[in-house]
Amino acid sequence: MENKENQGNPGCENKESINFIQSIIDKDKENNKYGGRVHLRFPPEPNGYLHIGHAKSICLNFGLAEKNGGLCNLRFDDTNPSKEDIEFIESIVRDVRWLGFDWEDRLYYASDYFERMYQDALTLVRKGKAYVCDLNPDEIREYRGTFTKPGIESPYRNRSVDESLSLFQRMRDGDFEDGSRVLRAKIDMSSPNLNMRDPVLYRILKKTHHRTKDQWCIYPMYDYAHPLEDYYEGITHSVCTLEFEDHRPLYDWILTNLYSSGLPQQIEFARLNLTNTVMSKRKLRFLVEEGYVNGWDDPRLPTISGLRRRGYTARAIRNFCDRIGVAKTNSIVDIRFLEHCISEDLNQSAQRIMAVLNPLKLIIDNYPENLTEELEGENNPEDSNAGTRKIPFSRVLYIEKEDFQEVPPNKYFRLAPEREVRLKNAYIIQCKEFVKDENTGEIKEVHCTYDPETKSGQPGAKRKVKGTLHWVSASHALTAEVRLYNHLLLDDTVEQQAEEENNDFIGKFNTKSLEILKGCLVESTLKNAPVGNHYQFIRKGYFCVDPDSNKGRLIFNQIVSLRDSWEKIEKLNQDNSR
Repeated sequence: MENKENQGNPGCENKESINFIQSIIDKDKENNKYGGRVHLRFPPEPNGYLHIGHAKSICLNFGLAEKNGGLCNLRFDDTNPSKEDIEFIESIVRDVRWLGFDWEDRLYYASDYFERMYQDALTLVRKGKAYVCDLNPDEIREYRGTFTKPGIESPYRNRSVDESLSLFQRMRDGDFEDGSRVLRAKIDMSSPNLNMRDPVLYRILKKTHHRTKDQWCIYPMYDYAHPLEDYYEGITHSVCTLEFEDHRPLYDWILTNLYSSGLPQQIEFARLNLTNTVMSKRKLRFLVEEGYVNGWDDPRLPTISGLRRRGYTARAIRNFCDRIGVAKTNSIVDIRFLEHCISEDLNQSAQRIMAVLNPLKLIIDNYPENLTEELEGENNPEDSNAGTRKIPFSRVLYIEKEDFQEVPPNKYFRLAPEREVRLKNAYIIQCKEFVKDENTGEIKEVHCTYDPETKSGQPGAKRKVKGTLHWVSASHALTAEVRLYNHLLLDDTVEQQAEEENNDFIGKFNTKSLEILKGCLVESTLKNAPVGNHYQFIRKGYFCVDPDSNKGRLIFNQIVSLRDSWEKIEKLNQDNSR
């Protein structure tokens, strides 16, 4: 059950429990449990791209290893060739490196250990701890029982050791069809923990594996393979998410029935639940394969590759993962806190530029027609070393359509008839007249005059007006495409991460999560803007140059808008709850 009291307040997670895993490690080191060693691992299944929830696990495992002078492996749990692909492996390697972590020479695969796992399975059969079962998958589910009803023993449970050994070898040799036989652990069909009711250890799966090709036609189940991988690699602390808590008795059963010392311990922590998005790898895959989004790196997705393409920095994601903490119970994090972390990061580093997303022509009638000035603009007021840039200014400019109103409402401090505003880094102007389209009534252009004594940085610039507008010079601006993003799901409740087969979440899909604006105008200083560069579009938000950009074509992804700070959001939430 999720702790709803934590919704929208990510800071509450780390007050009491941020160090509970570290406390376990400290105690183990004090007792010399592993000879002082600390060895962790990040073990993704290569059946999709990693998302922000995986980033939390990556940061936790590699971070604990670094803090304790230990090691952390990268290991692929590639035990299901029907869903795995080399594309996913390459993307995971790329993502973990991009986040800033290094496994050195410790890159492993479950498939590295297939022979050893098979030999361990034979040992369990010889000990009378495992048997070959002929029940089909539906029958196994039926015999398993429920939370309130004990399971029923398989009619094949008491097969002789020799018969099970022979059948298991024939399973390996490919003598049987998929689903016709499995190897099961012999534990307790009346256990209150359904995971202990003779779980399947091996199944027949005649699929070509991306590494072992057609060498194997039986594959270990995750719950069997994972503890053995940890043991083979000398892992001390096997940190995993909370849904594996009920699997821990099986984890321990497998290890204690095969080995006697140096056994790793499983520790569970709460996985990341984030509002307004999808945190299930299966559901993300559905969105990609059914064309709801444009690939795994679509900037609307919470995948690490999607966040990277959108313009999120590794530093901001690591900071987010650190600040939400590590808890023992499930809670919900407001997606606006993730957005706050990237805003906070880019506020310190992103260059400020002017961009007009919905252009409206503005003509300064008393400005010389053939004159172009180069005005000074600071690149980042938060960075004293960022310097300045030259911005061309001329008689014909463009401003945002929303920055002019024929009949302005109350508290509207932008441009209107006879009203004065300041143009950013330039002059104070006053609107004198405007021109409308005769057919539509839409305002086509605005005519103004400027006060030459009010140039920014000059003594006369001290005269104050309430509004300041951004702009671009018509003859110098570059045309760009801007992609605006909104939350993936309309509902701000959490889309559960369980891998159930229904796709009811599609009803929450935000069909307006992407808006593409063409014909936007940006400063000429962005002519050779490198892919991936970050900018703050003044008064608009933070943007990143998309990889689709090429010579003569500029495309920007909106990273996050200039919303209220997280502190203001929190105060508003508190005020509304009173």
